[in-house]
Amino acid sequence: MLGRLSLQAIPYDNVIIMSAVALMAITGAVVVGATTYYGQWGYLYREWLTSVDHTKIGIMYIILAFVFLLRGFVDAAMMRAQQATAGPGQSGYLSSEHFAELFTGHGTMMILFVAMPLIIGMINLAVPPQIGARDVAFPFLNSVSLWLTYAGGMLIMVSMALGQFGTAGWTGYTPFSEQAFTPSTGVDYWIWAIQISGIGTTLTGVNFLVTILRERAPGMTLMRMPIFTWSALITMVLVVLAFPALTVALGMLSLDRFFDFHFFTGDMGGNQMMYINMFWIWGHPEVYIVILPAFGVFSEVTATFCNKRLFGYKTMVYALAVIAFMSFGVWVHHFFTMGQDALRNSIFAIATMIIGIPTGVKIYNWMATMFRARIEFKQPMLWTLGFILLFTIGGMTGVMLAIPGIDYKAHNSEFLVAHFHNVLIPGTIFGMFAGYTYWFPKAFGFRLDEKWGRHAFWGWSIGFTVAFMPLYVLGAMGMPRRMASYSNPEWTPLLWVAALGAVIVMYGIVCQIIQLISSIRNRHRLADLTGDPWGGRTLEWAMSSPPAEYNFPVIPRVHGIDAFMDMKENGTAYQRPAEYGDIHMPQNTAAGLILGIAAFVFGFGLIWYIWWLAILAGLVMMGAVIWRSCTDDVEFTIPADEVKHIEDERFRKIALASQQTDVIDSESRGRVNIDGEPLSPG
Repeated sequence: MLGRLSLQAIPYDNVIIMSAVALMAITGAVVVGATTYYGQWGYLYREWLTSVDHTKIGIMYIILAFVFLLRGFVDAAMMRAQQATAGPGQSGYLSSEHFAELFTGHGTMMILFVAMPLIIGMINLAVPPQIGARDVAFPFLNSVSLWLTYAGGMLIMVSMALGQFGTAGWTGYTPFSEQAFTPSTGVDYWIWAIQISGIGTTLTGVNFLVTILRERAPGMTLMRMPIFTWSALITMVLVVLAFPALTVALGMLSLDRFFDFHFFTGDMGGNQMMYINMFWIWGHPEVYIVILPAFGVFSEVTATFCNKRLFGYKTMVYALAVIAFMSFGVWVHHFFTMGQDALRNSIFAIATMIIGIPTGVKIYNWMATMFRARIEFKQPMLWTLGFILLFTIGGMTGVMLAIPGIDYKAHNSEFLVAHFHNVLIPGTIFGMFAGYTYWFPKAFGFRLDEKWGRHAFWGWSIGFTVAFMPLYVLGAMGMPRRMASYSNPEWTPLLWVAALGAVIVMYGIVCQIIQLISSIRNRHRLADLTGDPWGGRTLEWAMSSPPAEYNFPVIPRVHGIDAFMDMKENGTAYQRPAEYGDIHMPQNTAAGLILGIAAFVFGFGLIWYIWWLAILAGLVMMGAVIWRSCTDDVEFTIPADEVKHIEDERFRKIALASQQTDVIDSESRGRVNIDGEPLSPG
């Protein structure tokens, strides 16, 4: 009845894992207990768990990402500690099996449950208001995507307490991930966590593609869209085209494991390389899926804090599009060493080098925007400057690895580990931190503490440099990646330096936690009353902070790039309409939450061969879809009087902010931040 699930699935003999499980259980109990004590279950269910509001869904994506960021960092720190203490004559404190679980889990979580939720969360927060929309095109689908992502994430969390996670690396290369070589539940957890969350991501791609193409405000042509929206649009094209390849590859691998098919086995006509090709047809565009939105964030931040229009807007758009197009033509560089002929390797090598050109164009765009600008060195700008410096180093090492001769030498070494962390941490994580600090006031109505934010920035920047620069040297010295122990004593000092870097990064993370707590405690002092704390240029800053659920009482009309700055310069930014009308908004629904819970149970049943449970969960999912499809009452109306009351309150706060900052006429000036600092014209 319970398939292969038994008490033996609990790793009682592993003190480290059981301690982590106990910590997870205690944390969960505290959260449940606090929610119960304060009587917040009803509020949580009505306002958040069943919400279809894009802002709340964006916040829930970001919460998920930060939880997995902590988990992924702990895994990384454990790996650094293991390698520092597993030199000649030593074995470290982890078994090789546990070490393999760590590097598999770390890669999977950081790419799919940190980077992806962060970018989707930011896109949810910023894109609908940037294009002047009240919500996404398909709000219910947005909720389904969120809860499918949560379902996949929960499977990873459960794998710690029941069974184990995969040991085949985050790429799950065949034939090692086949049943014959890895019969345990680890690979199955890996497959179904990615499969379920990946379907949610594909739905997100469809949703935002339609939203951006169909829901833009009047006058907002494609070439008037904010650059972050452009990056989101191009990213969603990549998502829709690339993620199905991963879905199909994992589906075929599942058939191999469940029904003894031979798609990717070494016999019966199977082809192991087919899986690797299919994986990287998704995997290389995925690199740009998690980086392009960050490029959009950096562009918004640079323009705002330089108080200038972004230099070369059109070239930036074309560069993003060219990168997206070319990202589908370079996947073979991930396996130059796997037997292709020299001509084929040369073609993909040249394509890989060429893709560096549009990437370099953007760096010049940002530098030209900063040229002769009065730069405000707020937190988002610091993350941007840190990115430009560190990402450039990572990009150059990428061009080095594009040369097959160098790749043959550095392939599968610590040099490769240093390179892709040198690209993804500044390129994605720094970008999302810039977006997090930039849009936090918009989401919550108050800014993040500046002092602790600066500590966090330096902790991450210095820690990253100390942690990963030694890995370039180790790679050049010949150290392979993913080694649980080694015999070369020359590697040990550099691995200790790398471990010290992880400690410094931990300082940055602790500062971010303190920053959040401090900001909540001082939220009244840090309150954003104007809705425009940075002197923003795009439409999301035309709303209150946090925004009303309808975003805009009247859909704005756009006349150019940087629509809100254009309104401020023309004195129309804070004009009130002659009258307000009723607004129709999507109704909250529990169907998305039910689908997510059922998807989690469905995956769990398949992993443990509990077939009746999987069938039951599948029926629940079908029932939820049918129920939702048959529901006619999917909207509610906000009466005009209520809209007027909300907007009156908004203008009262703006007037109060003007008094606090001695601003006499915020409507005509419109270029004053919440600190009362006048901004020079751009």
